[in-house]
Amino acid sequence: MSVIDVAVLGAGPYGLAVAAALRDAGVEHRVIGEPMSFWKGMPDGMLLRSNWTATSIADHRGPVSLDAYVADTRAEVGRPVPLDSFIAYGEWVCSRVAPGLDRRMVREVAREGDGFRLAFADGPPLAARRVVVAGGIAPFARHPAPFVGLSRATHSSEHRDLSRFKGERVLVVGGGQSALESAALLHESGADVEVLVRRDQLIWLHGGKYQRMLGRAKPLFYAPTDVGPLGLSRVVAAPRLFRRLPRSVQTPAAARAIRPAGAEWLIERLREVPIRLDFQVRSATQDDRRIRVLSTTGEMAVGDHLIYGTGYRVDVARYPFLGAPLVRAVRRVNGYPLLGPGLEASVPGLHFVGAPAAWSFGPIMRFVSGGWFASRAVAGRIAGRRR
Repeated sequence: MSVIDVAVLGAGPYGLAVAAALRDAGVEHRVIGEPMSFWKGMPDGMLLRSNWTATSIADHRGPVSLDAYVADTRAEVGRPVPLDSFIAYGEWVCSRVAPGLDRRMVREVAREGDGFRLAFADGPPLAARRVVVAGGIAPFARHPAPFVGLSRATHSSEHRDLSRFKGERVLVVGGGQSALESAALLHESGADVEVLVRRDQLIWLHGGKYQRMLGRAKPLFYAPTDVGPLGLSRVVAAPRLFRRLPRSVQTPAAARAIRPAGAEWLIERLREVPIRLDFQVRSATQDDRRIRVLSTTGEMAVGDHLIYGTGYRVDVARYPFLGAPLVRAVRRVNGYPLLGPGLEASVPGLHFVGAPAAWSFGPIMRFVSGGWFASRAVAGRIAGRRR
């Protein structure tokens, strides 16, 4: 059985950022997974809400930054960045930091001696001294109880081609970017759309309005990571500082930084789409033709299909490749692993990056730009241990 130093599970933005940092640190590693697989399943025509710098993988100024990609390929990338452009950019990064990519599917990761044993759906197993889990958020899609078991109700992450709903009446539940952009794309594809929002108002981002007003003083109040409002942006961009704050401060600060909101450029696109506010779903039923949703106040909404953009709820036990004994050995809080320096879990040699690291290192771990810190922290920890 082959033995390697580090296995990086996942070839999305976080896995690729970790690969870049490990390469720079001179640490032997292998990236395992399909490049940008989660992003390739997102709706055609989607635009990324994050700004230009925050859309870079590994570092907004480095050799695999978005600027470096444009300079190397002469690709025309719009602002906001289109999904297809981001996928092409991620594949370009992969070709540079993970040329020996292993595309096999990991069936199980188990503890073995002082390291780990990786079993695959096909081919021989692999032994790794350390494992970095960069498995993304796909397994964490949140399915509200009223919609469980209903074939006419699906999560927004389940659709690549929304044009299939042309001519149908589609209900969209949610008031965040995923729900609102899905509604816009559905409307533009010829569907009859209505949005149902549980809050009594929608929150729209300002599209950089305050950043422009600050001029040269902008870097004092807003980090290039583009997470959080004025001032708080700088705090969440420093995960080592953020994790030292009392939990009573961290929790509301994180909630404020990631509250459901829509990009300013969606307002015009949704002008002709009816949006029903203060609609809290109590129950949902379906027959062979329609789905009916009842609110807590007795209002009814009826459609051919319902798409809910209700986000994700982290629980690392839902990663299908993590063996049950290994999961039980990981100290967790509400599904999140408790992580120490280098984003290392209570199981020595096991690291988590991306959204699972948000409990320990703050809300920036939920976004692409969090890979800048996470990748360097993981690589520094592993390289330091080797020394």
